[in-house]
Amino acid sequence: MCHSEVAEQYQASVHGKALQAGNLNAPLCTDCHGEHAILPHRQAASPVNPSHIRETCGRCHGDLRLSRRFGLPSHVVVSFDASFHGLASRAGSQTVANCASCHGYHHILPSSDPASSIHPKNLPETCGKCHPGAGTRFSLGPIHWQAGNREPTGVAWVRRLYLILIPLLIGLMLLHNLADWFRKLYRWRIRPDAEALRLAGVMRLARAAARGGEIRMYPLERVQHILLMVSFMVLVWTGFALKYPDQWWARPLLIWEHVFPVRGTIHRVAGGVMIGVALMHVFTLVFSRRLREHWLELRPRAGDATEGILNLTWLLGLRKTKPRLSAHGYVEKAEYWAVVWGTAIMALTGIALWAVNFTLRWLPKSWLDVATAIHFYEAVLATLSILVWHFYFVIFDPEVYPMDSAWLTGRSVRLREAHPHAHRTQNPSGEEHER
Repeated sequence: MCHSEVAEQYQASVHGKALQAGNLNAPLCTDCHGEHAILPHRQAASPVNPSHIRETCGRCHGDLRLSRRFGLPSHVVVSFDASFHGLASRAGSQTVANCASCHGYHHILPSSDPASSIHPKNLPETCGKCHPGAGTRFSLGPIHWQAGNREPTGVAWVRRLYLILIPLLIGLMLLHNLADWFRKLYRWRIRPDAEALRLAGVMRLARAAARGGEIRMYPLERVQHILLMVSFMVLVWTGFALKYPDQWWARPLLIWEHVFPVRGTIHRVAGGVMIGVALMHVFTLVFSRRLREHWLELRPRAGDATEGILNLTWLLGLRKTKPRLSAHGYVEKAEYWAVVWGTAIMALTGIALWAVNFTLRWLPKSWLDVATAIHFYEAVLATLSILVWHFYFVIFDPEVYPMDSAWLTGRSVRLREAHPHAHRTQNPSGEEHER
C-alpha cells in the first residue's frame, strides 16, 4: 500500500507472475528484504546491500532442488562465483557488478523478453553502464558459463591444452630433478667414490675463495633478475589472491578491499614493473655489445634436445656414461626461454584484462574469456615451473646448496665443464683448477 510503484514492478516481473500463477515458492518482498529487521540497502547488514546480493539471490537460485523443480538453470550462482565479478565480490569489493546490477531489482524479466535488461539487444546498454561500448561491435555471447557448461569454444581448447601441458611438463621436471638429486645423494653421501670426494673438496675450496669463478651474470643482468624476481612473486601473490580470496595468505591484501582495490592496484603495479624489465632487457641487448654476446650463449641449438635426453637417460640409469653438458645447456636455456615466453603471454593477456573496456569495445567478449583462461593457466604453469625447476637448480641442487650466489655476486659456485669463457683460478695449495 505504501510501495505501490515497486509493487507494480514486482507484479510484472518473473517472480510476481509466478506468484500470481499459484507458485508459493516464488520470492516475496520479505524473502529479499526481511520481515521485521528491514534495513536500507546502503546499510551493511541489509540482505539487499551489494555485499549480500549474491547470498540473497543464491538462496533460491543456488538451490539445486528448486532449480530442477522449476526448470531453472542450476549453474548461474556457481558461474557467477567463478567470474571476475563474483571473485571480486567475495574479496570485499563494493563496486563490482552483482546479480541486481544486470538483472535488476524488482522488475526482473526473462532474457527472452525484449524489455528485459539482459535481452541480447539490451546487453550493450546494461553492460555499458560499467563498460562503455561493450557489445556495440560484437555480440557479447553467454555471460553465465562454467568449465564444460556453455563455455566459449576458445576457452574449452585453452583449458584442455593446459590440463595436458601442465601435468606433462611439471611431471618431466619432477622426474628429472628427483633423479638428479638421488644420483648425487648416492654418489656423494651413500657410496662416495674418490672422484666425488675430490669434487667435493674442490667445491669447498671454490666456496672459500674470495675471488675467482666464472662470471654468470653481469651487474645489469643481476638488477634485471632482482626486479623480475620481486615483481613475479608479487604478481603470484596478488593474482592468486583474486582467485582464492578465502585463503589465509590472501587476507592481508583484502583488508581494505571494500574501501580501495589494494590487491588489484598492487597487481597492476607489479605487472608494469615486469613489462618494464622485459623492455629494459631488450634495450640492453640492442645497445650493449657485452650483454648481447653473453645473451648469444643462450641461443637454442639443435644439440640442446639431444643433450637433455641423453642426460635424463643417464640420470634414470638407462645410460652408463654421463654425457658432456654445455656451460649454458638445456637447463639454463629452458629457464630463460620459458621466462621469455611466459612474460610475453602474461603481458599480452594481462593488458587485455587491464584495458577491459577497450577490449570489450573492439573485440568479442569470448576473446576476453580466452585471455582470462590463458592468464590463469599460464600463471599456474609459471609458478610450478619456478618452484620445481628453477628453485631446484639454484637452491636444492646438492652442488649449490644452500644457494647458488650468481644472482647476488655474479659468480656461481657450481662446477662446470670447460668452455671458451671459463676463468681459471688457483686453490690455496697452488693447484690450478677450472670453475
